[in-house]
Amino acid sequence: MTPGAGGPDPLDHPDVLRAADAAATERLLRAYVRETGTEVPEAGRSLHVVLPLGGPTLRVPVRYRSATGWHRFGPALVVASERGGGLPADVALVAAALVREGTLGRGRPPHLGTDAVGRVLDSARRTAVHLARRRAEPPGTRGPTPFLDAEQALLLGHPFHPAPKSREGASETELAAYSPETRGSFPLYWFAAHPDVVVGESADGRPVADLLRAQAVGVEVPDGTVPVPAHPWQAREATARPEVAALVDAGLLRPVGQAGPVWHPTSSVRTVHRPDAEVMFKLSLGMRITNSRRDNRRGELRLGVRAARLLAASAPGRPGPAAWLRAEHPGFGVLRDFAWVSVGADGPGAGTGAETGTGADTATGAETGLETAIRDNPFRGGAGDALCVAGLVAERTGPGDGSPPPYRAPLCEAVERAARVLGVSPAEASARWLARYLDVLVVPLIRLRARYGIALEPHHQNTLVALDRAGLPVAGWCRDSQGYYVAASHAAGLDRLLPGVAEGVELVFDDAFVDERVAYYLGVNNLLGLIGALGSLGLADEEELLRVARDALERMRATEPGAKGLLDLLLDAPVLRCKGNFLTCVDGLDELVGDVHTQSVYIDLPNPLAEAQR
Repeated sequence: MTPGAGGPDPLDHPDVLRAADAAATERLLRAYVRETGTEVPEAGRSLHVVLPLGGPTLRVPVRYRSATGWHRFGPALVVASERGGGLPADVALVAAALVREGTLGRGRPPHLGTDAVGRVLDSARRTAVHLARRRAEPPGTRGPTPFLDAEQALLLGHPFHPAPKSREGASETELAAYSPETRGSFPLYWFAAHPDVVVGESADGRPVADLLRAQAVGVEVPDGTVPVPAHPWQAREATARPEVAALVDAGLLRPVGQAGPVWHPTSSVRTVHRPDAEVMFKLSLGMRITNSRRDNRRGELRLGVRAARLLAASAPGRPGPAAWLRAEHPGFGVLRDFAWVSVGADGPGAGTGAETGTGADTATGAETGLETAIRDNPFRGGAGDALCVAGLVAERTGPGDGSPPPYRAPLCEAVERAARVLGVSPAEASARWLARYLDVLVVPLIRLRARYGIALEPHHQNTLVALDRAGLPVAGWCRDSQGYYVAASHAAGLDRLLPGVAEGVELVFDDAFVDERVAYYLGVNNLLGLIGALGSLGLADEEELLRVARDALERMRATEPGAKGLLDLLLDAPVLRCKGNFLTCVDGLDELVGDVHTQSVYIDLPNPLAEAQR
C-alpha cells in the first residue's frame, strides 16, 4: 500500500532541478499511460513504455500502482530491450519521445508537437523555482491565512497534466510576484473609466460601479469616473490593443497604475484574494497557463451572473436552488461569480447597466482584455477556513537534504489528526474522511443535478472544504463560472422559475452530455482523484475506499430517482469519459475557445467504481 518501492522518493532529491524533473516526468507519464491505456504493473516491477512509431523504449520503476491512475514512478531509463541496462532519461527526452508518439499516432507531422514539448519543459523549470523558494523558507512557514495557504500549496501541479506549471509570456521577476507558489502578492492595476464605456452587470441589483469603488481602497480616480481593476501583467498587454488604445486616446479611459493594498493570487493564478475584502476578483490574464490563455470571455461572465440569478430564483410553492440547498444541505454552498465589469462597446445602454446593476447590456460586444468577474468572498477575515481540495492533495517534497517532508501532503496531516482524535488507524480515518466528504460535497451536487438539472464543474481546484477539529470535512463549496450546465429535461421548469434563463447564454445541454460531464468532473477528477490521492499517499487501500464510495452512491441511487441516469453511469458503465490533458496539449487546443463539446480531447477510461462490485 505504501508507495515506497524503489528506494528514496525522487521528489525529495536535494537538487531542486532533479526533484522538479522527477515530478514533471511522473506527471507526464501518468497522463500518457492513462490516455493510451498502457497497463501499469505492480509496485516493485518496471513499466516498459514501448513506442512503436520509432521512439526509444523507456523502462520506469513502479513505486506504487493505483487503481484510479495516481501511480508513482521512479527515474526513467532509455533501454535497448526490456531486460537490458539503460541510460537515465530526463523529462526533455521523455517529453520529446511521448509527444512524438502522440503526434504520429494521430496522423500529424511530428514537428507539430514542438510547442507541447516546450510547455512540458517550461513547467519543469517553473516547478524547480517553486521548490527552491519553499525549501528556502523557515520550517513551519504558512500562508497569510489557512485559505491562502491551501491555494499556495500546488507546487507540483495537476497530477494528470503534462505541463501543469507552464506559464508563458512573463519574466522571472513578474512570475515571482504573480505566482501563488512563490507566495506572491501585488497591488492591482487600476483604470479610471468614463461611465459611458463601462460595461457589466450584477445579479443582485447592486451597481457594479459601487462594488468597484468599495474595493478600490487607496486608489485615487477623478470624480465621475469608475475604477476598473486589472492584473498588472494584463494591463500592459491590454493597453496595446487598438480598441483600448482608442479609449485612452479619447480620454475615456485613464491608466492610473498599481495602487492600493496587495492582493494574493490563488491556485488559478488569475483569481486574486484579499483577506479583508468583500469580494474576490477573477481577472483576465492573457498569459498562457497550461493549455489556455486566461482571458475572460464575456459570454462566460454573463453565464456566471445568469447562474447566480438562477440559484437565487424562487416561485410560489417551489423553493429555488439556493434555498433548497440551504434547507437540505446547509454545509454546502456555491461561490457565485455574481457580477462582472469591463470597458468598451457592448450595445446601447451598457453604461447604464453597469451603473444600475440592471444588466442592460445585451449585445455581444468584443473583449478588450479588461474583463473581470466579481466573486463571493465568504471567507473574509478568515471565516470558514475553507481549503482548496487541490491544495489538500498536493504533494510536497522534502526540505532539501534528501529526507521526506513531515507530511507528504496536507491531506496526510488532516487524516492523521483524525486517526489520533478518533483513536482509529489511518486507513479507517481515511474511510471516514471520504464518507464525510461524500456527505458534504458529492451528495449535494448529485442531488442538485437530480432536483433542478443544474450541474457544475467541481474539479479539485474548484472545490473547497472546511475541516472540523478532528480534521474531517464539515462543509464544502464549489466555485467558478466557466462550468454551468442545465439538463434539457429541466429547462422548461427552470424557465418558469427564472423566465428567459437560457436566453443569450450557453447553458442548456442534452441530459446525456450533462451526465457525461458530471461523471468526469465530479466522478473521475474529484472523487476518484481523492481516492487515488489517499492511496498514493500511503494512507489507505484504494480498493477499500472504492467500496466506501460505491456503497454511498448505491444508497443514493435507491433514494434519489432523479439521479438514476447519472448514478447508473458512475456505478455501472464499464468506461467513463475522461479529459485527456496529454492529448489536448499535444493537439495545441486552447480549452477556453470554441464549442464546449470540442474544447478538449476526451478519452474512455476504465471505470474503477464499476470494477469495485466484482
